[in-house]
Amino acid sequence: MTAEPAVTPFAALHDRPGEPLLLPNAWDHASAAALAARGFAAIATTSLAVAAATGLPDGQAATRDHTLRLALTLGSDPYLLSVDAEAGFSDDPGEVAEFARQLWAVGVVGINLEDGLGPAARHAAKIAAVKAAVPGLFVNARTDTYWLGDGHGRDAEAETLRRLDAYRQAGADGVFVPGLTDPGRIGTLVRHLDAPLNILYSPAGPTVPRLADLGVRRISLGSLLYRRALGAALDAMADIVAGTVPGGTTPSYDEVCALERSIAVSRSATSTG
Repeated sequence: MTAEPAVTPFAALHDRPGEPLLLPNAWDHASAAALAARGFAAIATTSLAVAAATGLPDGQAATRDHTLRLALTLGSDPYLLSVDAEAGFSDDPGEVAEFARQLWAVGVVGINLEDGLGPAARHAAKIAAVKAAVPGLFVNARTDTYWLGDGHGRDAEAETLRRLDAYRQAGADGVFVPGLTDPGRIGTLVRHLDAPLNILYSPAGPTVPRLADLGVRRISLGSLLYRRALGAALDAMADIVAGTVPGGTTPSYDEVCALERSIAVSRSATSTG
């Protein structure tokens, strides 16, 4: 008789009814360290920021090596790391599984894989290959029916459920529907799914407490923090040009350096403990 695989600490964060995993997305070592210092036990990356930082297009499988380098930088830090891997940077399930193995080897505990509204069978094959290669890696399977599709009517709901069911059967640990903000439709999905539902937070959508009430188990920030950081930089420059003092939070030079030192100390303790 085969024993059930042990529940990982990251998976356990998706199994707290009424207390969804609020997952902020970092884009470099400093942003991840700052979020960890605020008490977030799990942090994800954002593909838009990885692409923007290198002048490459997002969602076009152009940032595989950059994503892996960022994972190498962040994966050994004292928090649980999930990586946004677009569609796995390949249509070949074996190549996607190999990328997942490389992530796991540097300390990554979760991967987000998007279907881009391509064939559901192809995406399911990628998920199955990843789970066969790295059973302990938490696979969050994303469908873009609301992100790239029109998201209207019963057809959208039926297609979303069809895709998520296929991904779940392929071994996905959680499912993700970015772009969905209607509380009624979110509640319907929660009732029909047997896996944790991940929703992308939107300032125009339900609040975190409301999403928790609806049964959502994971709330991602996506590229929001990165875009807000860029916006804050532009606002600060506008204030400086206008002769006023920039508002908002500005960590000091020493505070940023202290973040890096705290991570280094935690790494040392982990390696010697």
